[in-house]
Amino acid sequence: MKAGWLLGGAALALTSSLVLAQSAPEDLLPPGFDTPAPAPAPAPAPAPRATQAPAASPAGPAAPRTGEVVQALPTGDDAAAPTVTGFDLTKLPTLEELEAMTTDELDDFLGLKPSADIPAAARRSMERAGILSMSEGGLPGGSLAKQPAALVRAALKGTNKPMVSRWGHILLRRALVSRLAAPEGMDPVEFATLRVRTLNMLGEYAVARALVQDIDTADYSPALADAAIDAYIGTADIVGACPAVRLVRTDRDDAQWKMLSGICAAFAGEETRAQNDLRRLQNSGQMVAIDILLAQRFAGAAGTGGKAVTIEWDEVSDITPWRFALANALSEPIPDNLADDLAPALLKSAAVTPALAYQQRAPGADVAGQSGILSASAMVDLYGQIHAEGGGDSEAATRAARLREAYVGTDPAARLAAIRDVWSDAGGFGYGRMVLTAYAAARLPAQDDFADDAGELIASMLSAGLDRDAMLWANVVERGSVGWALLAIAAPNRRQAVTDGEMDTFVDDDDSSGQRKSRMLLAGLAGLGRLQQATINEYSGKLSVSLGGETRWTRAIDGAAQVGNPTLVALLAGLGMQGDSWDRMTARHLFHIVSALRRVGLEAEARMIAAEAVARA
Repeated sequence: MKAGWLLGGAALALTSSLVLAQSAPEDLLPPGFDTPAPAPAPAPAPAPRATQAPAASPAGPAAPRTGEVVQALPTGDDAAAPTVTGFDLTKLPTLEELEAMTTDELDDFLGLKPSADIPAAARRSMERAGILSMSEGGLPGGSLAKQPAALVRAALKGTNKPMVSRWGHILLRRALVSRLAAPEGMDPVEFATLRVRTLNMLGEYAVARALVQDIDTADYSPALADAAIDAYIGTADIVGACPAVRLVRTDRDDAQWKMLSGICAAFAGEETRAQNDLRRLQNSGQMVAIDILLAQRFAGAAGTGGKAVTIEWDEVSDITPWRFALANALSEPIPDNLADDLAPALLKSAAVTPALAYQQRAPGADVAGQSGILSASAMVDLYGQIHAEGGGDSEAATRAARLREAYVGTDPAARLAAIRDVWSDAGGFGYGRMVLTAYAAARLPAQDDFADDAGELIASMLSAGLDRDAMLWANVVERGSVGWALLAIAAPNRRQAVTDGEMDTFVDDDDSSGQRKSRMLLAGLAGLGRLQQATINEYSGKLSVSLGGETRWTRAIDGAAQVGNPTLVALLAGLGMQGDSWDRMTARHLFHIVSALRRVGLEAEARMIAAEAVARA
């Protein structure tokens, strides 16, 4: 507050004639210097004469001028508001407003906030922003350059829910992080903002952070700064958000922004001022106590330390992303009653938060694996660390021991039993456990003794894309079974169409709700071109499915496939696959997605999405 008063007072002194009364200054002059000399008698007025240019004077000190120089004050319309070096005095804040300003607001008012942190010569181009080039597996960089900006904007803005499909999530993430040129007529900063927002919504905060770090802070818009801050909070990288907080000019004035401003000021060396700002925010009552206390503790870690901040969770009823990020960044334990009730979005974050112990990350691994954030290898690595640490009798430690048996056991039957143990008690995230056991399932011998479990073992293998391992079971599965259906879809380079008799057997034995597995099988095989048109028509009638109806979305994705644009197809496929469960996916949507992906060269993704639909329907 003292700093605010001093700077505020300096601004007033520089820009107005107002003088604030203070105590009389001490007289430091020797005696006699404070007595003014008598004024000279006035000289007679000179006679008027013509004006002429002054003669050149010899070098030396100029004669002192006497008298006043008076300038007439403007009147009427000529009277403008007084300004001094860019300050408009009519817009000066009051003393009360100056007192209420935070450090960041005062710096912004006085023009002390820097506009960039990278020299102009080192600035990066926004022409193609992204972190995955084509040589690294990204999609073609110019594939959206000639596409309608309105269509791309609608696809990205409309994707505001997680994907029902793990493989759909993986495909959309790949498209969003590819090094892409913005569509014609769209600002590259807006394009980047829409992509970062979508990645945040998917729970891909680490990938979103990498994308915003590929863009110079000087190019950030307020909207991109907000999306970047969400990504940094999602990864518990609070200090990483400081360039956006301190350099981007924005109209944000909410409490979270003020807390971030205080934290970033502390890490910029302004610890005392930052704590004053946070204390002022605490006294304002705008924030829940736990939020401001966590911010004060974090800001205090920037300096030499000060007054201890005690974190009390007694009155806290839920964990928000802000509380989760600050607590993890500070290694502040979250009480078990709150940690056991995290929302799925926070469970995804927990699975990839390095600050948490491996056993604390295990519950989130099921969610992150099922959604597509964690790979099968990453999940195995996590449980390998849990087993190496030795977790006693905890659920995660027991599961890690059974997973080890599933991989390295000498008896195939015992390994299968261990796999089934890992699948048990998974709640609503059983597909995540299938991802965890994918490589263990691939190590089992394809033999008739395991035919009853073949469907689930094949689904597990395909969750990690192990289609060639899954095809080893082709001679084991019974025709018309779920395992047969998965292989009929997942088989690479299959040329033979599925027959009526095979479809009949599967449909007759399908006991899924509303025969949804049969509907997804029909849509997947039709999209892959593995059914005759007569067979499609026959089973569309039997299953009451319409694959050919048109909507704006089907016209858009079919049009993108017709011109061979894989990136636009991927974005539109993501738009059509969002939801909280496979119950939200229709056979018509699946057919158009699989068909479009196949036509633009993404047949592997098409096969995995279709197989997942049958396995999870």
